[in-house]
Amino acid sequence: MLTHPNIVQLLETFEDKSKVYLIMELVTGGELFDRIVQKGSYTEKDAAHLIRQVLGAVDYMHEQGVVHRDLKPENLLYYSTDDDSKIMISDFGLSKIEDSGVMATACGTPGYVAPEVLAQKPYGKAVDVWSIGVISYILLCGYPPFYDENDANLFAQILKGEFEFDSPYWDDISDSAKNFIRQLMCVDADKRYTCREALAHPWISGNAASSKNIHGTVSAQLKKNFAKSRWKQLMNAITMVHKMQRLAMNVSEVSDASSLLPAAAGVPNRQKCATIVEEAEIDDCDGDNDHGQDNNGYGTEGRKNK
Repeated sequence: MLTHPNIVQLLETFEDKSKVYLIMELVTGGELFDRIVQKGSYTEKDAAHLIRQVLGAVDYMHEQGVVHRDLKPENLLYYSTDDDSKIMISDFGLSKIEDSGVMATACGTPGYVAPEVLAQKPYGKAVDVWSIGVISYILLCGYPPFYDENDANLFAQILKGEFEFDSPYWDDISDSAKNFIRQLMCVDADKRYTCREALAHPWISGNAASSKNIHGTVSAQLKKNFAKSRWKQLMNAITMVHKMQRLAMNVSEVSDASSLLPAAAGVPNRQKCATIVEEAEIDDCDGDNDHGQDNNGYGTEGRKNK
Protein backbone atom coordinates (compact mmCIF):
# COMPACT_ATOMS: atom_id res chain seq x y z
CA MET A 1 0.00 0.00 0.00
CA LEU A 2 2.82 2.41 0.88
CA THR A 3 5.33 3.23 -1.85
CA HIS A 4 7.87 5.82 -0.75
CA PRO A 5 11.68 5.98 -1.07
CA ASN A 6 12.09 6.22 2.71
CA ILE A 7 9.71 3.38 3.66
CA VAL A 8 10.78 -0.28 3.58
CA GLN A 9 8.69 -1.86 0.85
CA LEU A 10 6.56 -4.97 1.18
CA LEU A 11 7.20 -6.57 -2.21
CA GLU A 12 5.24 -9.80 -2.12
CA THR A 13 3.48 -12.27 0.15
CA PHE A 14 3.22 -16.05 -0.01
CA GLU A 15 1.12 -18.34 2.12
CA ASP A 16 1.12 -22.06 2.81
CA LYS A 17 -0.90 -24.17 5.23
CA SER A 18 0.94 -22.94 8.32
CA LYS A 19 2.86 -19.77 7.46
CA VAL A 20 2.64 -16.41 5.72
CA TYR A 21 5.88 -15.24 4.07
CA LEU A 22 6.54 -11.52 3.68
CA ILE A 23 9.07 -10.55 1.03
CA MET A 24 10.55 -7.23 2.12
CA GLU A 25 12.87 -4.78 0.45
CA LEU A 26 16.45 -5.57 1.49
CA VAL A 27 17.98 -2.91 3.75
CA THR A 28 21.65 -3.46 4.58
CA GLY A 29 22.95 -0.20 6.03
CA GLY A 30 22.33 -0.91 9.70
CA GLU A 31 20.65 1.05 12.46
CA LEU A 32 20.65 4.80 12.89
CA PHE A 33 22.65 5.05 16.12
CA ASP A 34 25.36 2.67 14.95
CA ARG A 35 26.03 4.86 11.92
CA ILE A 36 26.20 8.05 13.98
CA VAL A 37 28.68 6.53 16.43
CA GLN A 38 30.88 5.34 13.55
CA LYS A 39 30.97 8.77 11.90
CA GLY A 40 33.96 11.04 12.49
CA SER A 41 31.85 14.17 12.23
CA TYR A 42 28.23 14.83 13.05
CA THR A 43 26.34 18.13 13.13
CA GLU A 44 22.87 19.57 13.60
CA LYS A 45 22.63 19.76 9.82
CA ASP A 46 23.16 16.00 9.65
CA ALA A 47 20.40 15.48 12.24
CA ALA A 48 18.08 17.87 10.40
CA HIS A 49 18.72 15.98 7.14
CA LEU A 50 17.77 12.71 8.83
CA ILE A 51 14.62 14.12 10.38
CA ARG A 52 13.63 15.75 7.07
CA GLN A 53 13.60 12.31 5.45
CA VAL A 54 11.55 10.83 8.30
CA LEU A 55 9.06 13.71 8.22
CA GLY A 56 8.66 13.39 4.46
CA ALA A 57 7.94 9.68 4.71
CA VAL A 58 5.53 10.06 7.64
CA ASP A 59 3.76 12.97 5.93
CA TYR A 60 3.20 10.70 2.92
CA MET A 61 2.06 7.91 5.23
CA HIS A 62 -0.43 10.21 6.94
CA GLU A 63 -1.79 11.34 3.59
CA GLN A 64 -2.55 7.68 2.91
CA GLY A 65 -4.38 7.50 6.24
CA VAL A 66 -1.76 5.29 7.93
CA VAL A 67 -0.48 5.93 11.46
CA HIS A 68 2.75 4.10 12.34
CA ARG A 69 2.32 4.21 16.15
CA ASP A 70 5.79 2.88 16.98
CA LEU A 71 8.34 5.29 15.53
CA LYS A 72 11.66 4.99 17.36
CA PRO A 73 15.35 4.90 16.41
CA GLU A 74 15.42 1.09 16.20
CA ASN A 75 12.89 1.31 13.38
CA LEU A 76 15.02 3.72 11.34
CA LEU A 77 17.47 1.83 9.13
CA TYR A 78 19.99 2.91 6.51
CA TYR A 79 19.25 1.58 3.04
CA SER A 80 22.89 0.76 2.28
CA THR A 81 26.39 1.10 3.69
CA ASP A 82 27.10 4.11 1.43
CA ASP A 83 28.03 7.30 3.25
CA ASP A 84 25.14 9.14 1.61
CA SER A 85 22.59 6.37 2.14
CA LYS A 86 18.98 7.34 2.71
CA ILE A 87 17.13 6.44 5.91
CA MET A 88 14.24 3.96 5.84
CA ILE A 89 11.24 3.55 8.15
CA SER A 90 10.56 -0.08 9.04
CA ASP A 91 8.33 -2.23 11.26
CA PHE A 92 4.66 -1.50 10.63
CA GLY A 93 3.50 -4.18 13.06
CA LEU A 94 1.53 -1.66 15.13
CA SER A 95 0.46 0.62 12.28
CA LYS A 96 -3.19 1.28 11.65
CA ILE A 97 -5.36 2.82 8.96
CA GLU A 98 -6.96 5.85 10.58
CA ASP A 99 -10.39 5.44 8.99
CA SER A 100 -10.67 1.82 10.20
CA GLY A 101 -12.00 3.00 13.55
CA VAL A 102 -11.16 5.14 16.57
CA MET A 103 -7.66 4.56 17.89
CA ALA A 104 -7.56 4.40 21.66
CA THR A 105 -5.49 1.29 22.39
CA ALA A 106 -2.38 1.87 24.49
CA CYS A 107 0.50 0.69 22.32
CA GLY A 108 3.93 1.80 21.26
CA THR A 109 7.20 2.12 23.17
CA PRO A 110 7.01 3.92 26.55
CA GLY A 111 9.80 6.47 26.05
CA TYR A 112 8.42 7.51 22.65
CA VAL A 113 4.67 7.29 23.21
CA ALA A 114 2.54 10.45 23.09
CA PRO A 115 0.69 11.80 26.17
CA GLU A 116 -2.76 11.25 24.70
CA VAL A 117 -2.02 7.53 24.35
CA LEU A 118 -1.09 7.28 28.04
CA ALA A 119 -4.16 9.32 28.98
CA GLN A 120 -6.35 6.67 27.31
CA LYS A 121 -7.85 9.25 24.97
CA PRO A 122 -8.74 8.71 21.31
CA TYR A 123 -5.74 9.72 19.23
CA GLY A 124 -4.61 10.13 15.65
CA LYS A 125 -1.68 11.01 13.43
CA ALA A 126 -0.22 13.44 15.95
CA VAL A 127 1.18 10.53 17.98
CA ASP A 128 3.76 9.94 15.22
CA VAL A 129 4.84 13.58 15.32
CA TRP A 130 5.46 13.37 19.07
CA SER A 131 7.66 10.32 18.50
CA ILE A 132 9.66 12.18 15.84
CA GLY A 133 10.18 14.95 18.40
CA VAL A 134 11.61 12.44 20.87
CA ILE A 135 13.89 11.01 18.17
CA SER A 136 15.05 14.52 17.23
CA TYR A 137 15.90 15.22 20.87
CA ILE A 138 18.01 12.06 21.11
CA LEU A 139 19.80 12.82 17.83
CA LEU A 140 21.05 16.11 19.28
CA CYS A 141 22.25 14.93 22.69
CA GLY A 142 22.44 11.13 22.75
CA TYR A 143 19.93 10.48 25.53
CA PRO A 144 16.09 10.51 25.70
CA PRO A 145 14.05 13.42 27.05
CA PHE A 146 12.02 11.26 29.44
CA TYR A 147 13.50 8.74 31.81
CA ASP A 148 12.74 7.11 35.12
CA GLU A 149 13.34 3.61 36.49
CA ASN A 150 9.72 3.65 37.64
CA ASP A 151 7.20 3.39 34.79
CA ALA A 152 4.57 5.47 36.61
CA ASN A 153 7.07 8.31 37.04
CA LEU A 154 8.13 8.01 33.41
CA PHE A 155 4.50 8.25 32.28
CA ALA A 156 3.95 11.24 34.58
CA GLN A 157 6.80 13.09 32.89
CA ILE A 158 5.37 12.36 29.45
CA LEU A 159 1.82 13.32 30.40
CA LYS A 160 3.08 16.67 31.68
CA GLY A 161 5.55 17.12 28.85
CA GLU A 162 8.37 17.61 31.35
CA PHE A 163 11.74 17.66 29.64
CA GLU A 164 14.79 19.91 29.77
CA PHE A 165 17.69 20.94 27.57
CA ASP A 166 20.35 19.97 30.08
CA SER A 167 23.67 21.76 30.32
CA PRO A 168 26.34 21.11 29.09
CA TYR A 169 24.82 18.69 26.57
CA TRP A 170 22.61 21.32 24.94
CA ASP A 171 24.87 24.37 25.32
CA ASP A 172 26.04 24.21 21.69
CA ILE A 173 22.64 23.34 20.19
CA SER A 174 20.83 26.13 18.35
CA ASP A 175 17.70 27.82 19.64
CA SER A 176 16.01 26.85 16.37
CA ALA A 177 16.57 23.15 17.08
CA LYS A 178 15.13 23.55 20.58
CA ASN A 179 12.11 25.40 19.23
CA PHE A 180 11.57 22.69 16.63
CA ILE A 181 11.54 20.00 19.33
CA ARG A 182 9.12 21.99 21.49
CA GLN A 183 6.68 22.24 18.57
CA LEU A 184 6.75 18.48 18.05
CA MET A 185 6.65 17.52 21.72
CA CYS A 186 3.64 19.69 22.55
CA VAL A 187 1.33 17.96 25.03
CA ASP A 188 -1.78 19.44 23.39
CA ALA A 189 -2.13 17.32 20.25
CA ASP A 190 -4.30 20.00 18.60
CA LYS A 191 -1.46 22.52 18.91
CA ARG A 192 1.29 20.08 17.97
CA TYR A 193 2.87 20.54 14.56
CA THR A 194 1.77 18.32 11.73
CA CYS A 195 4.48 16.73 9.59
CA ARG A 196 3.81 19.33 6.90
CA GLU A 197 4.27 22.18 9.37
CA ALA A 198 7.42 20.57 10.77
CA LEU A 199 8.88 20.30 7.27
CA ALA A 200 8.44 24.08 6.89
CA HIS A 201 10.29 24.88 10.15
CA PRO A 202 13.55 26.85 9.57
CA TRP A 203 15.60 24.14 11.29
CA ILE A 204 14.44 21.69 8.61
CA SER A 205 13.80 23.82 5.53
CA GLY A 206 16.18 26.74 6.11
CA ASN A 207 19.73 27.32 7.26
CA ALA A 208 19.02 27.46 10.99
CA ALA A 209 20.74 24.15 11.81
CA SER A 210 24.27 24.60 13.12
CA SER A 211 27.33 23.19 11.35
CA LYS A 212 29.28 22.73 14.58
CA ASN A 213 30.63 19.22 15.10
CA ILE A 214 28.75 17.63 18.04
CA HIS A 215 29.91 14.08 17.35
CA GLY A 216 32.00 13.72 20.51
CA THR A 217 29.19 14.52 22.93
CA VAL A 218 26.40 12.75 21.05
CA SER A 219 28.32 9.56 20.27
CA ALA A 220 29.54 9.27 23.87
CA GLN A 221 25.99 9.52 25.18
CA LEU A 222 24.65 7.11 22.55
CA LYS A 223 27.26 4.52 23.49
CA LYS A 224 26.48 5.03 27.17
CA ASN A 225 22.72 4.86 26.87
CA PHE A 226 21.98 2.71 23.82
CA ALA A 227 24.95 0.35 23.53
CA LYS A 228 24.01 -3.11 22.23
CA SER A 229 25.92 -4.70 25.10
CA ARG A 230 23.29 -3.28 27.45
CA TRP A 231 20.27 -4.67 25.59
CA LYS A 232 20.23 -7.92 27.55
CA GLN A 233 19.96 -5.93 30.77
CA LEU A 234 16.77 -4.18 29.74
CA MET A 235 13.43 -4.79 31.38
CA ASN A 236 11.27 -7.64 30.08
CA ALA A 237 8.76 -6.79 27.39
CA ILE A 238 5.48 -5.37 28.70
CA THR A 239 3.07 -7.91 27.30
CA MET A 240 -0.25 -6.87 28.78
CA VAL A 241 -1.76 -3.55 27.77
CA HIS A 242 -3.58 -3.21 31.10
CA LYS A 243 -0.23 -2.55 32.79
CA MET A 244 0.10 0.68 30.85
CA GLN A 245 -3.48 1.54 31.71
CA ARG A 246 -2.87 0.87 35.39
CA LEU A 247 0.32 2.91 35.46
CA ALA A 248 -1.34 5.76 33.62
CA MET A 249 -4.05 5.87 36.27
CA ASN A 250 -1.43 5.83 39.02
CA VAL A 251 0.28 8.89 37.54
CA SER A 252 -2.08 11.15 39.43
CA GLU A 253 -0.62 9.78 42.64
CA VAL A 254 2.87 10.97 41.77
CA SER A 255 3.15 14.35 43.49
CA ASP A 256 6.88 15.01 43.75
CA ALA A 257 7.52 16.61 40.37
CA SER A 258 11.12 17.41 41.22
CA SER A 259 11.93 13.73 41.39
CA LEU A 260 10.92 13.36 37.75
CA LEU A 261 13.53 15.73 36.33
CA PRO A 262 17.05 14.74 35.20
CA ALA A 263 19.61 14.72 37.99
CA ALA A 264 21.44 18.04 38.31
CA ALA A 265 24.81 16.35 38.63
CA GLY A 266 24.52 14.66 35.29
CA VAL A 267 22.25 12.78 32.95
CA PRO A 268 21.45 9.25 34.17
CA ASN A 269 21.77 6.22 31.95
CA ARG A 270 18.86 6.08 29.52
CA GLN A 271 17.81 2.61 28.41
CA LYS A 272 15.58 1.50 25.57
CA CYS A 273 12.08 0.53 26.52
CA ALA A 274 10.17 -2.50 25.39
CA THR A 275 7.36 -2.16 22.91
CA ILE A 276 3.84 -2.30 24.30
CA VAL A 277 1.64 -4.22 21.91
CA GLU A 278 -2.08 -4.23 21.46
CA GLU A 279 -3.97 -6.73 23.56
CA ALA A 280 -5.39 -8.38 20.46
CA GLU A 281 -1.88 -9.02 19.19
CA ILE A 282 -0.61 -10.67 22.35
CA ASP A 283 -0.74 -14.41 21.86
CA ASP A 284 2.67 -15.32 23.19
CA CYS A 285 3.09 -13.89 26.67
CA ASP A 286 5.12 -16.71 28.14
CA GLY A 287 8.45 -15.33 26.90
CA ASP A 288 9.42 -18.51 25.07
CA ASN A 289 10.41 -16.58 21.94
CA ASP A 290 8.09 -18.48 19.64
CA HIS A 291 8.54 -15.80 17.01
CA GLY A 292 12.32 -15.69 17.03
CA GLN A 293 12.50 -12.52 19.11
CA ASP A 294 14.07 -11.66 22.42
CA ASN A 295 11.94 -10.53 25.34
CA ASN A 296 12.07 -6.93 24.21
CA GLY A 297 10.34 -7.57 20.91
CA TYR A 298 13.56 -7.10 18.94
CA GLY A 299 14.76 -9.66 16.41
CA THR A 300 17.50 -11.94 17.69
CA GLU A 301 20.63 -12.37 15.55
CA GLY A 302 21.34 -10.99 12.09
CA ARG A 303 18.31 -8.77 11.72
CA LYS A 304 18.37 -6.43 8.75
CA ASN A 305 14.70 -5.54 8.78
CA LYS A 306 12.06 -6.12 11.39
